[in-house]
Amino acid sequence: MTGADLLERVAALLAEHDPKSTDRLEFLRARFDAGLAWVHFPEGMGGLGLPIALHGVVESALAEAGAPDNDPRRIGIGLGMAAPTILRHGTDEQRARFLRPLWTGEEVWCQLFSEPGAGSDLAGLATRARRDGDDWVVTGQKVWTSSAHTARWAILVTRTDPDVPKHRGMTYFVCDMTAPGVDVRPLRQITGEAEFNEVFLTDVRVPDAYRLGEVGDGWRVAQTTLMNERVAIGGRAAPREGGMAGVVARTWREHPELRTPELHGRLLELWARAEALRLAGQRLRDGLAKGHPGPEGSALKLAFARLSQELSGLEVEFLGEDGLRYHDWTMRRPEVVDFTGGDAGYRYLRAKGNSIEGGTSEILRGIIAERILGLPAEARVDKDVPWKDLPR
Repeated sequence: MTGADLLERVAALLAEHDPKSTDRLEFLRARFDAGLAWVHFPEGMGGLGLPIALHGVVESALAEAGAPDNDPRRIGIGLGMAAPTILRHGTDEQRARFLRPLWTGEEVWCQLFSEPGAGSDLAGLATRARRDGDDWVVTGQKVWTSSAHTARWAILVTRTDPDVPKHRGMTYFVCDMTAPGVDVRPLRQITGEAEFNEVFLTDVRVPDAYRLGEVGDGWRVAQTTLMNERVAIGGRAAPREGGMAGVVARTWREHPELRTPELHGRLLELWARAEALRLAGQRLRDGLAKGHPGPEGSALKLAFARLSQELSGLEVEFLGEDGLRYHDWTMRRPEVVDFTGGDAGYRYLRAKGNSIEGGTSEILRGIIAERILGLPAEARVDKDVPWKDLPR
């Protein structure tokens, strides 16, 4: 199918479902059914099995027609992490049940991975799942969970076999966030708001039909999620001067009286790095049509975190006393994670989390060293030790 054929399909969708008179949700469902949700997904799952590079043709045509989008910032975890994992590891029944309402935004998703004792070392997680007939009974605690307070579903990694080494005793599930025993509590951040949560799971029953992958294969399934997460954060699509670079450039243009040659030189260097990162992200996304994300996404995410922190720091320095002002410390539980919202002070503080969320920069450097550069692996003494015998 060519770009012209794709435009014909878009035109047919618009003719049958005029965005000016069609209910927003009805339009999004029709778009999914027409294979125009994500054209690189298989037919029948919101896509057409086409190269991901053609998706921009659809987005541009629908935006020009004034069609509604699915508010991707609100459902980013579903789009960027849950959907690729369900597509690769889920059953036909799971794909049919979850992908459509995930994409339309009818159901928000969150990620139950990190724990108080298993953040960077995810394989050390302790949340237990025990088989009980056709269900699994899950008990444990998760932390730093974005969108848990609005989520309908979660992607969940558990410990199902404590008698084998930690990477081999994990199993991956889809968890109903409305099930009895799920308790979501806010975690207030340095920004004053609580976009993150801690989630307590007490005897939560999860049907075996909601298991993704084989029992004990949760680490491999989780790698699909984590690799896609790093691409979603570090390699997200953006126009030139999008993201933090665009915000800081706008601040620079609005305040000529504050400019200095030294700050100008630093801004130019950061702007160039942001453009290089944007183009690298585009190249990586184009390559996804040929396979699944690899460790290269870790490099993008690492560069994104460092760049965001340097840019936001430059903006605060440039604004002087005004950069130190903070607009609102009110405790809120936002529905959208916004790296570039608020004022300069908010952006500076929020950027500090970029080197932690989605894989800490320290862990990502290890992945890059071993899996991209081919350097010797770091010595590990727990590789063949059963999880139950590890010190905690």
